[in-house]
Amino acid sequence: MFKRKKRAPTEKADKFIFSNAGGFAKLQVTVVLLLVGLIGLSSAFYKIETTEQGVVTRFGAFSHIVDSGAHFKLPFGIDRVYKVEVTSIHELQFGFRKDTADFQEVTAKRESLMLTGDLNVAVVQWVLQWRVLDPRKFLFQAKNVEKNIRDSSISVMRRVVGDKLVSDVLTTDRITIAESAKKLTQEVIDTYDMGVLITTVNLQNVMPPDPVKPAFNEINIAKQEQEQMINRAKEQFNEVIPKAKGLANQKITESEAYAINVVNKAEGDSARFKEVLDAYKNAPEITRKRLYLEAMEEIFSKGKNFMIVDPEIKGLLPIYGNTMPQMPQTDTQVGKG
Repeated sequence: MFKRKKRAPTEKADKFIFSNAGGFAKLQVTVVLLLVGLIGLSSAFYKIETTEQGVVTRFGAFSHIVDSGAHFKLPFGIDRVYKVEVTSIHELQFGFRKDTADFQEVTAKRESLMLTGDLNVAVVQWVLQWRVLDPRKFLFQAKNVEKNIRDSSISVMRRVVGDKLVSDVLTTDRITIAESAKKLTQEVIDTYDMGVLITTVNLQNVMPPDPVKPAFNEINIAKQEQEQMINRAKEQFNEVIPKAKGLANQKITESEAYAINVVNKAEGDSARFKEVLDAYKNAPEITRKRLYLEAMEEIFSKGKNFMIVDPEIKGLLPIYGNTMPQMPQTDTQVGKG
C-alpha cells in the first residue's frame, strides 16, 4: 500500500514537468525569433553621408547605387552596402613629397627628370588631384588606382614635355603643359574604365638640373631685362604715339579750315572783281575815281595823323589829326610836285 501511494504523485509530477518543459521551449523559440527580428530590423536600415554614395549588392551581385540619406536594405547579408567617398579630393605629388616620411629622393628624381624636344633636360614637379566619379566602377573594375594614375600621369607628362623646347618648358608654356597633361591623363584613365575623374594638374616647380642652374639664372636675368626694356618702350609708345596722332589730327583740321577759308575768300574776291569789272565797263571814269578814293581811304585809315605838304600852301594842313598846328611825327607823308 505504501508503494502504491508513492506511484500516484510521481505520475502527476512527471506530467507537470513535461508540460512546463514544452512551454519553456516555446518561450525560448519566441525569444530567439524576437532577437533575430530585432537584429534583422536594426541591420536593415542604414545612412549615407552627404559626401558619399552607396553601392548595394544583392547576393553578391551589383543591385543599385543610392545617394545620401536614410535607406532600407534586405537584412541577414542578403543586401550589402559599400560606402564610397565621391566628393573627397585625393592628391598625388610627383618629383617631391609633402610627407617627408614617404619621400625617396631617387624615386623623386626619376619622376621629375624630363627630356625636352630639343634634347635638353628639365626638372618638372607637379601635383595631380582626382576624385571618384563612378563608385560602381571604382569598386568592381579598379585595382591599384593610385599606382595606375601615377604611372599614367608620368607617361603623359613625359610625352607633353618631350614636344616642347626647354626654354618654353622653363618659362612660358607651364600653363599649357598642365592643361594638356590633365586632358591626356584623363583620356588614358578612361581607357581603364576605373570611374575616376582628374580634377587638377598643376606644375609646382620647373627648373633646370643643378649643374646648369647658374647659366640658366643668367639667361633669366637677361630675359627679365629684355622684358623690362620692351615694357618701357611700350609705355613710351603709348605715350608718344597718341599725342602725335592728336597733334596730326589737329594740324589736319586746321589746314582744312584754312583751305576752306582761303577758297571762300578767293571766291569772294573773284566775285567782287567781276562786279567791279562790270561797273567799269558801264562807267569807266566813275569807277576809276571810286577805286582811287577807296584806295586812299584804306591807306589813310591805317595811320593816326597825316599831313599834306603842298608848295602852294604855306603851313601844314592837318587831316584826321589835331587842329592845332604843330610838327607831328607822321607815319605817311604825301607830296605833290
